[in-house]
Amino acid sequence: MELIFDTHAHYNDEAFQEDRKEVLSGLKANGVGMVVNACAALREIPEILALAEEYDFLYAAVGVHPSETYELADEDIDVLEQVAFGEIAGDVQADGTRTDKIVAIGEIGLDYHYPDTIREKQKDWFAKQIDLAKRVKLPIIVHSRDAAKDTQDMIKSEGARDTGGVIHCFSYEPEMAKAYTDMGFYIGIGGVVTFKNARKLKEIAQQMPMELMLLETDCPYLAPEPFRGRRNDSSLIHYVAETIAGLRGMSKEDVIRITTENARRFYRM
Repeated sequence: MELIFDTHAHYNDEAFQEDRKEVLSGLKANGVGMVVNACAALREIPEILALAEEYDFLYAAVGVHPSETYELADEDIDVLEQVAFGEIAGDVQADGTRTDKIVAIGEIGLDYHYPDTIREKQKDWFAKQIDLAKRVKLPIIVHSRDAAKDTQDMIKSEGARDTGGVIHCFSYEPEMAKAYTDMGFYIGIGGVVTFKNARKLKEIAQQMPMELMLLETDCPYLAPEPFRGRRNDSSLIHYVAETIAGLRGMSKEDVIRITTENARRFYRM
């Protein structure tokens, strides 16, 4: 049976402090073959890279979440660039390019949910990181919350189609999902699709092009039913696959096979 690919997780999170090794070591036995661990802040990078080195099935995305951009200085983009090219990671290839355990720039984007949002700072860093992704030839993992129009406008204006990307934990209307897939962007679907009130996401999962769907947990957040409200981990991604299989009239095995193929293509593995 094909092992499932969790395309977005946060195993450096303190929620895994007590049993991280146990959880990660048990994933393959639970049918999970690969995981991309996404970075949210510059301070997380050393641990993100260390985990990717320790576990052969764990890969890294490096970037700064919009809510973590406020304390950054312009020159901090140089730190990300050094990491993305492998100069800090210590695994520089013969041609001088990045370590092969870094597979994306992310998670980056816009988040207008909180009242103290500094929109211009977020936009500036979203643009900087899209530019970096284009220079290092990596896809982007996009976080977008309560910022639908600005996110889409910037993806177009900054030329992010050149890098390719995924809208992680998609939360907008079906019409916007279609606009993204028409651009060739992937849609990340996680535990929310199992929720009874997730009507829009269920519609998207049912109708979107299957070749542009990625499965994710965003763990330790957004555990699927029947574990909603508890700590999430990659072993629970099977509930996401089962829900999508039911919505599309497919077998769970086919959902896993296709989305794993999609993830390998997206991350250029």
